[in-house]
Amino acid sequence: MAKRTASAVWNGDLKGGNGTVSVGSGLIKDAAYSFVSRFEEGTGTNPEELVAAAHAGCFAMATSATFSKHGFNAERLAATCTITLDTVDGKPTVTTSHLVLRGTVPGIDQAKFAEIANEAKAGCPISRLLNATITLDATLE
Repeated sequence: MAKRTASAVWNGDLKGGNGTVSVGSGLIKDAAYSFVSRFEEGTGTNPEELVAAAHAGCFAMATSATFSKHGFNAERLAATCTITLDTVDGKPTVTTSHLVLRGTVPGIDQAKFAEIANEAKAGCPISRLLNATITLDATLE
């Protein structure tokens, strides 16, 4: 298998867990939490898009929860995940994942925003599952 990449974007206002996950082939689901079951089922799109979508959505939810834990209310988060899928020891493997976070969080500065986003990256269930190099760019809007 040749090295392949895919990107996905999760975008939502975080009220009631609503958001969208989009990949190159279109919208995956219209509710932020439902991408997980689609990922687990392995249906609907190619594997690298599923991984990118799952990681984008999972990271956004982990980030929202981490902001809340620190006493901040994230009004809007947009998380983009770009992954590289390659063959390692004969198996398709995610080797890199690059997360880009943009958000609106009242009462926080850029340094604290980035610090909490990095904490969320470390705590994100999919980040912990991937045996990949995971990078993050976080920008407060």
